[in-house]
Amino acid sequence: MSKIIDGLFYSESHEYVKVEGNIGYIGITDYAQHELGNVVYVDMPEVDDEVTAGEEFGAVESVKAASDLNSPVSGVVLAVNEALEDEPGLINKDPYANWIIKVELSAPAELDDLMTSGTYQEYIGE
Repeated sequence: MSKIIDGLFYSESHEYVKVEGNIGYIGITDYAQHELGNVVYVDMPEVDDEVTAGEEFGAVESVKAASDLNSPVSGVVLAVNEALEDEPGLINKDPYANWIIKVELSAPAELDDLMTSGTYQEYIGE
């Protein structure tokens, strides 16, 4: 059974966003990393790039497959998780501690379009 954290927001494409004030930390869910298998590469945007809710901002590659990353929210990239450049497998160890990008939210109301932990749990059928 996948680990799901209360208080985060979840997208149908299996990204999460952890919100602290006007800052969102975006990564992939435990369910997503299980489906992918061993993550070998994470393609991330540049700092100051803009991301748009529902649109691609990068990709995660595993031994089995590559999967696009879609941003659950819109905003400007404040930071990328540089640790993932050297050790992308950190996502497999703990996807919630190892966010991929940190963004300044430009439209916080978009969070209303995302799932809560309970809804996400139903969505993945666990």
